[in-house]
Amino acid sequence: MLDDSDRDEALALLDSDPIANVFVSSRVRAVGLNPARLGGQMWGFGPRGGLVSLCYAGANMVPVNAGPEAVHAFADRARKQGRRCSSIVGPVDAVSLLWERLEPHWGRARAIRWAQPVMATSSKPAVPADPLVRRVRPDEFDTLLPACVAMFTEEVGVSPNLGDGGALYRTRVAELIRIGRSYARIDDGRVVFKAEVGAVTPHACQIQGVWVAPELRGRGHAVAGMAAVVEAAMSCFAPVVSLYVNDYNHSARAVYRKVGFHEVDTFMSVLF
Repeated sequence: MLDDSDRDEALALLDSDPIANVFVSSRVRAVGLNPARLGGQMWGFGPRGGLVSLCYAGANMVPVNAGPEAVHAFADRARKQGRRCSSIVGPVDAVSLLWERLEPHWGRARAIRWAQPVMATSSKPAVPADPLVRRVRPDEFDTLLPACVAMFTEEVGVSPNLGDGGALYRTRVAELIRIGRSYARIDDGRVVFKAEVGAVTPHACQIQGVWVAPELRGRGHAVAGMAAVVEAAMSCFAPVVSLYVNDYNHSARAVYRKVGFHEVDTFMSVLF
C-alpha cells in the first residue's frame, strides 16, 4: 500500500497515460495518497523507485497500467480484503482479467458494461456552442439535483438515493457546483441540458453526467451543450477533454463525434 512518500512516483506513472488515468490522477493530485484523505487505498506493484502498476481501491476499483502479473496481485489482495467497492472500472484488458479472478469469490455483478469507448478531443468544437449553457450557481442546487438523480438512475440502473438516502451523492453534486465544474442550460427553472467536469489534471479533464431532459431530446441540445462544455473545459481546466460512453449508446457517440471527439481507448465497468 502506497503513502504520500510515493506521490511523485505514482504521478509519474499516472501521467504516462493522462487520458486513461485522469480520474485517479486527479484524486492523487488533490489529496495525496494518505488513505484517510484519498477515500481508499492505493496499491502499488513493483519495487519502490520502480513502480510498474497501481490500483486505486476506494468506492471504485481502478487498475492503472496493470499487466497480467499486476492484475493477479491486485486480485489476490482484493479477494482477501473482500469487496468494498461499488464498481470496477478501467482499461478493458485489465478489468476483464481482474473480474475473471474476482467473480468466483465476489459473486455475480449487478451489471457489466463490457465495452465503453474512451473519447477525447483537443480541438475547438466542430459545431456552434449553446450560449445559454453556463456554470450552475449554488442557489440552483435544488433545481439541478433532480436532473442529476435522473441521469444517474438512467445510466447506472439504480438510484443514487439508495443506501444512505442520497447524502453522499448530494454532497458530490453540491461540491461540483461550488468549485465551478457543473454546467447546465436552465430555462424557466427547468434543466434542459447538464454535464459536469468530474476529474481535472493539468493534462486532461473528464466530462461526466451528460443529460438532456427526455421530452427535449432529438432537438440538438446535446450537441450544442457539449460544445459549450468543451469550450469551457479547455479554457478553464485542461487542454484535452475526455469522456467514456457505453458502446451501445449510439446516439451519444454520434453526438460526441459531431462535437469533435474521437475514440482513443476502451474501458470496461463491473457494477455491483
